[in-house]
Amino acid sequence: MTAAMIELDDGAQLRTWTTGSATPQTVPLVMVHGGPGVPDYLAPVAGIIDDLCLVHRYDQRGTGGSSWEGEHTIARHVQDLTLLLDAWGHDRVVLVGHSFGTNMASYFLLAHPERVAGLIQIAGPFLDPWREADRAAQRARRTDQQRARLDELDAIESRTDAEEIEYLTLSWFTDHADRARARDWALASARTLRPINYAMNSQLNAAKKADPLESHVDELREHLPPGTVIIGGAGDSRPADALRRLGTRLNCEVIIIPNAGHYPWLEAPDQFTAALRAAVKSQTQRGQLTGQRSPEPDAAGLSASSQAAAHR
Repeated sequence: MTAAMIELDDGAQLRTWTTGSATPQTVPLVMVHGGPGVPDYLAPVAGIIDDLCLVHRYDQRGTGGSSWEGEHTIARHVQDLTLLLDAWGHDRVVLVGHSFGTNMASYFLLAHPERVAGLIQIAGPFLDPWREADRAAQRARRTDQQRARLDELDAIESRTDAEEIEYLTLSWFTDHADRARARDWALASARTLRPINYAMNSQLNAAKKADPLESHVDELREHLPPGTVIIGGAGDSRPADALRRLGTRLNCEVIIIPNAGHYPWLEAPDQFTAALRAAVKSQTQRGQLTGQRSPEPDAAGLSASSQAAAHR
């Protein structure tokens, strides 16, 4: 794995990772993590497919090892991804989004369809109506005591580290279908994905509401790359039917994995691996038919403008 800091047009630096290798037969793949406001967590997913193609990941600005300064808008984050593609030397890539990252991948497709050779969406995007079903599922998965404690922690203006971990665990364990392991998975995430950029979360969620994807479905369908796949979990608190409805509107394949939640690689690794690898094989090979910038980057996939950085 190669880690690097890439400087953007405004001086902000984004932390990136590259695995796999470039070949003349495949186009590269970029993973867009969710949140918003948490760092990248998709290394396990990259490990499933980085023997097939070059795979890039990055901490979005405002998270992890990337620059935290400034306001967060959809346009700025789309521009960040555009500049990363330029720095890596890629005209076109396959995008893999997860959770809120599926929204960002969709906004990028709307802005730059010519740069998207393929699209794989995991656990999203969820377009209205879906929120009430999600809230109902979360309520059902929490006890009265857990709901009361979550409300109590939410009301604390400045939580201690222990309180923040407890708050995130109670917030996130409902994402998982496996009730026996849900809390352990959420606790592990709460311990490793801090600090949360709550300002970024608020600003990007507000931006999403101001320019909802719901109003761009026809345009998305027009620009959708052939072979686009949406992969979801039947046990996600967010309703799988919302993904099916979107797939019908976009005329793309939707794969719903039984007994899996919002992170299907944890709960149904074999089924998720099969679905993801099939999609990646299809789309990276298909995208290559339309051409890539020449010359190719080196095996690390990094341009001369990239600056080496320490591993996370």
